[in-house]
Amino acid sequence: MSFPVRIDRKSHRENAGKRCPAHRNFVRSHACCACGSEVAIEVAHVRSGTGGGMGVKPSDRWCISLCRDCHQRQHGVGEETFEFHHQIDMKALAAEFVRRSPHRVKLEQMQ
Repeated sequence: MSFPVRIDRKSHRENAGKRCPAHRNFVRSHACCACGSEVAIEVAHVRSGTGGGMGVKPSDRWCISLCRDCHQRQHGVGEETFEFHHQIDMKALAAEFVRRSPHRVKLEQMQ
């Protein structure tokens, strides 16, 4: 029996200074920004124009509350289509979450 090959993983340092679990909990405590549901709320990161992209999650300062269905739809149709369909501005909502967050000071230091 041979020992399995080691898999190189990305360093967790790339996320240093980008994560704030307390803020994500704050965001998760709100209804869905798209449909108003209060069930199965998830934290959705806004990627367009925020330093995020395919396979790259932006900092937690760019997140909003979406229910599980809307979060899946956001990823499925793309952010621009999702925003148009629901008549929302996800970047503006994320900025408002930061403004109202009890963890605002930490978030404003994030990229």
